[in-house]
Amino acid sequence: MGKKKEEKKKKDGKEKPPLESVMADIPQAITQAARSMRTVLSRNLLDAGLYAGQDGVMLALAAEDGLTPGGLAQRLGVKAPTMTRTIGRMEAQGFLIRRADGTDQRLTKVYLTETGRERLERISQSVETCTAQALAGFSGKEMRSLLKLLKAVDENLKSDGVSALHPADDDEE
Repeated sequence: MGKKKEEKKKKDGKEKPPLESVMADIPQAITQAARSMRTVLSRNLLDAGLYAGQDGVMLALAAEDGLTPGGLAQRLGVKAPTMTRTIGRMEAQGFLIRRADGTDQRLTKVYLTETGRERLERISQSVETCTAQALAGFSGKEMRSLLKLLKAVDENLKSDGVSALHPADDDEE
């Protein structure tokens, strides 16, 4: 066996898949993992009477109560009409209330109600349970690496252009 082939072998004796194959599988793997995470989280949140996406609205308002619908939409990366419908549904459920701004009556701001605040602990528990399930068997080092890599992927995708079409040559694992 040639030296290059031997270098391609993993520690367990298996050959690594070609880099092109790995790169082709990454978008689907990320998408599927995100879908699975969202499905489990949505199922956990349903027990608290919340629907998918409502947790993000409530957590944003817990961090900064009194945001405008547009501000919420921007923070959560959704379009304003989607946020308006979500706020309407959550207001009907008793989780939120809309009020005119105290200094600028033209602005409407969104606030958590007491019922909404009571649900925050259930949201935290649901997120914690889902995260524990997703990361079962991962070491602390693997979790930190995963987070770092996912943040880097997100930053790369937010940038204006593709900075590198080819990954770094140091193919370490």
